[in-house]
Amino acid sequence: MRRLVQVLDVELAPAKPHASLVDARRLEAADPSAFTVLVKYMQPREKSFGTSVLRQALVRPEGVVGAVVGGFYTLLSGAYPSRAFSDPAQALEWLGQPDTLAAPLLSKLNDLVAEATGQSPLLRELHQVMKGKLPEVNLSDVAREMGMSERTMQRRLKEAGTSFQAELNAVQVRMAQSLLLETNMKLTAVAVEVGCASLQHFSSLFRKMVGESPSAWRDRQQGKTPSEPEAGESGHGHAEEGSLEPAGAAPHASAQGGDEVVGD
Repeated sequence: MRRLVQVLDVELAPAKPHASLVDARRLEAADPSAFTVLVKYMQPREKSFGTSVLRQALVRPEGVVGAVVGGFYTLLSGAYPSRAFSDPAQALEWLGQPDTLAAPLLSKLNDLVAEATGQSPLLRELHQVMKGKLPEVNLSDVAREMGMSERTMQRRLKEAGTSFQAELNAVQVRMAQSLLLETNMKLTAVAVEVGCASLQHFSSLFRKMVGESPSAWRDRQQGKTPSEPEAGESGHGHAEEGSLEPAGAAPHASAQGGDEVVGD
């Protein structure tokens, strides 16, 4: 986050006042310490931003994280007009960008994210749809929501070097990481929330994709001494028979942080 806020100095560089779009749709978790870094960066620079930024639109993610992101402006004095949106097209319309310019800009932002993360627009959209359908996710419903047939989706995923099941596992683990960090939920409850049939199944999947058990990962992220595994939590790296994880599951699934694009 400290490196990221340095990028925001680009807003201060142009001599000509401009409109600003901050795209935070891909943010997956709101870490309190990172949020503090951002606020401390902005507060002493607000007046400087007010001379160069005519208005700023913030595109937020859905859910609790989106509520936290949207509340950021309430901590500032309001040196320039600002507003949070869930739809990037609406944000650009509020900034005065006509449709003829908005679509190419959003396409460019998506291309930059794909280049930086190595994740295609197809997988980003797939993950968003899957997250909204947890804990019960099936190929038919997801394909229908994405406007394609099951066969077409499977073919496109195969061309991308992955599968529906591999990407579902990736979404399950990333969602579990968010719940482990942001709540005090028991592991069994987390397993149910992400669609795993049992704690042992969830533990096996998590360990295979992250490299450690859910309880050990949570303790390490919170700076605690690793605790004893919960009853039923797998203590080894082998998947139980009939579990969902496929061989060669997506290696990027263990990443926790979201991706942001900041542009003007």
